[in-house]
Amino acid sequence: MRAIKIDCIEKAKRELSLIGADVSGVNIMSAKAIHRVIRVENVPIKAAIMLKQEMLSKGGEAAVSWGVGNLSVDATDVLLMGTAKQFNELNKKLKAQPFGLSKLADVLRGTLNNLEGNKCKGLICRGHCLPLGERTIIMGILNITPDSFSDGGSFFDLDTAVEHAREMVELGADIIDIGGESTRPKAEPVPLDVELERVIPLVKRLVQGIDVPVSVDTYKAEVARQALEEGAHIINDVWGLRADPDMAGVVARYEDVPLILMHNQKGAEYGIMMDDILGALLESIDMAIRAGVREENIVVDPGIGFGKNTDQNLEVMNRLWEFKTLGYPVLLGTSRKSMIGNILNLPVTERVEGTAATVAFGIAQGVDIVRVHDIKEMARVVKMTDAMVRR
Repeated sequence: MRAIKIDCIEKAKRELSLIGADVSGVNIMSAKAIHRVIRVENVPIKAAIMLKQEMLSKGGEAAVSWGVGNLSVDATDVLLMGTAKQFNELNKKLKAQPFGLSKLADVLRGTLNNLEGNKCKGLICRGHCLPLGERTIIMGILNITPDSFSDGGSFFDLDTAVEHAREMVELGADIIDIGGESTRPKAEPVPLDVELERVIPLVKRLVQGIDVPVSVDTYKAEVARQALEEGAHIINDVWGLRADPDMAGVVARYEDVPLILMHNQKGAEYGIMMDDILGALLESIDMAIRAGVREENIVVDPGIGFGKNTDQNLEVMNRLWEFKTLGYPVLLGTSRKSMIGNILNLPVTERVEGTAATVAFGIAQGVDIVRVHDIKEMARVVKMTDAMVRR
């Protein structure tokens, strides 16, 4: 006797087939093998009562605030618990219900579908295609700054930066991410003209000199605009469109330019942290889509090390799989960060093993892209972890 972990329809069908169930039985029973727990926030009390009753009628469970029983609250969060089949039946019933439950059904269906896998199977980058799901994509970090926390000054010279980019590609980098301004805590902001002087010449050299997409790590719309005009393939915004309102419009002009939206905030104060982070990313996604960015071009980044202390970073790492509910590819950037240094009590130059642990764990939790400094070592970690996880 043994326990089996089943978290998607594909795995459910595989296990049912292995015991010899017929095809019709596999199709009928697979949704019964998956158990989901979904939290819905701030549901008005009338809708919450009906939602609970409907979930119970399907054989599932729904937890609400005790104040619902005596009508002492106006709204409550609801914790829905049930099999995928029960959720599917619930959705059908909710579509015909009042109090906003029909709209809730649409959101719930989308969330459940997202847990089955990314909508995006390939990330198109102006002629390059990055195969998501088949293997983990490696983004190599190329900081052309004098003050980045890890490699500031190492590749400040243009020729040195180009040579390092080529070396990273040879070692296994699928993307080169150029940063012209340090985003370490307490770093001085870089004026626009200075960032342009650092970034644009390198973009020009790399789009002609390497065979992988070139990403530009910037929150300034004008840097993104000029970089894209020179042929850059990806924009990586560490402020998730919140620093420059023109950024989304700049990227939206291109049909095949991915936009990475990272969670970031000033300070580390939260209500319910994961709710706040996911909510902020949803707002960034909405800003992008309203500006015209295509959904298939959006990538999300939990923002490890940004607006979070060490314990909070560890909590986010432990719950990375929750970002799958957003339905977009997930990028993880943990390379050499202070979280690793604080846990291992090691300087930046000695964090390769800690980085490897976070990369392997992130892949196991479903991330699609890892952003790293040490390409040779992390390419090996990625290949080994993919062999176990992406079977």
